[in-house]
Amino acid sequence: MPELETLALSVVRFAETIAWAVIATGLAQNALYLYQLLLAARALSQAPPVNQAALLWRRYAEAAPPITLMAPAYNEALTIVESVRSLLALQYPHFEVVVVNDGSKDETLQVLIDAFELHTVERHYDLAAPCQRIRGLYAAANQPRLLVVDKENGGKADALNAAINLSRSPIVCSMDADSLLEVDALLRAVAPFVEDPERTVAVGGTIRIANGCKISFGRVVEVGVPRNMLARLQTIEYLRAFLMARLAWSRISTLTIISGAFGLFRRQAVLDVGGYSHGTVGEDMELVVKLHKHYRRLRKPYRVAFTPEPVCWTEAPETMAVLSRQRARWHRGALETFFRHRDMILNPRYGRIGVVGFGHILVVDVLGPIIEIFGYVLIPAFWLLGVLDIEYLWALLAVTFGFGIVISVGALALEETELRRFPNARSLAVLMGAAILENFGYRQINNFWRLRGTWQFLTGAQGWGKMTRKGFSSQP
Repeated sequence: MPELETLALSVVRFAETIAWAVIATGLAQNALYLYQLLLAARALSQAPPVNQAALLWRRYAEAAPPITLMAPAYNEALTIVESVRSLLALQYPHFEVVVVNDGSKDETLQVLIDAFELHTVERHYDLAAPCQRIRGLYAAANQPRLLVVDKENGGKADALNAAINLSRSPIVCSMDADSLLEVDALLRAVAPFVEDPERTVAVGGTIRIANGCKISFGRVVEVGVPRNMLARLQTIEYLRAFLMARLAWSRISTLTIISGAFGLFRRQAVLDVGGYSHGTVGEDMELVVKLHKHYRRLRKPYRVAFTPEPVCWTEAPETMAVLSRQRARWHRGALETFFRHRDMILNPRYGRIGVVGFGHILVVDVLGPIIEIFGYVLIPAFWLLGVLDIEYLWALLAVTFGFGIVISVGALALEETELRRFPNARSLAVLMGAAILENFGYRQINNFWRLRGTWQFLTGAQGWGKMTRKGFSSQP
């Protein structure tokens, strides 16, 4: 019957259109990843890491600007003292540590008072960035670099704004109170501010997974591979995200995010854009995008840089429940920033950041998860129903698994060639297995979590969700 033949032909054409859209999107994403890998390899080969801390000190210490470390803390009573002691022991000529107790409901403030013999102090400050009411300031006679701020709860962005208001340094460093910085991290991260002081407004550093590492007195003393499989898979993810993607985008001036766990900013530049924004869970990306927009509109030369050497260690979630909440929140934050600044999307007025940076977010973060999940469901279904030839299924598998393995293994090879953080061949072999394995299930589950983040964004969900951590003291 002609009608049935026409309907069947329409179904086949629809299925082929869906298949080509999914495959083309996957190819576009993987082409971007391959481009990032090549850019990162070139950047590392042209500027190899400096291994000797003494050489760094001679090179940068004299010209290094003062830095304020801003550590927001909410219900961190169990770990805050060790974290602050490790910060105070960093090797840097001039720095201060501003710990902000953001209305904690536990004994965070009291344990700080007891451990460091704090007393109340007066300190002049302007409310240059919006924040909740500051209830008190505390300092210690034997720790002149430490200032503790007690304020009403307002969230991480609000706590960082309070720290910026109280900072006396031209450079501020945002971080998490439970992150661990390597002893020379500040000296390495400040290099772009010293080498290019007129243009540099922000610098990001590498975040690594501390799970499986040996930790003593707030320092990673031996790098190891996580025993937990989820943490192991995240180790590969972090290599791709920081060593590959962010280094590559920094290379071509299109970096749109600096991790809130460790980033340096010129204080006046942050104040010029109104400080950290409230009402978003992606305050780190939001700030960087605001800086790009501000300087592009002024047509003023500037630089947002990334350096792979300064390492900040963080604890990765080891359960599916916690990891799923984290990834959904990250994706929701990215979408909040993307649509809040939608006037920048593919807009030549904003140069590379509008065309390449926001174009990348559009393909990878906005459209990518939705199209990829459609592909996982529809292409096998169409093949089973006899609507699509098997060649389409093979093409999807090649794009999903083949390219994914190449990119993951390439990022690991780049790390071993240039930085060599992992101690032995066994560790590399285990991570090589993880780099292959993550493409078979883990990546697909991640897309469903990102889709959940999209739904949360569309429905106006707020809040961070509960993030349960084991703590560094339990690491081997």
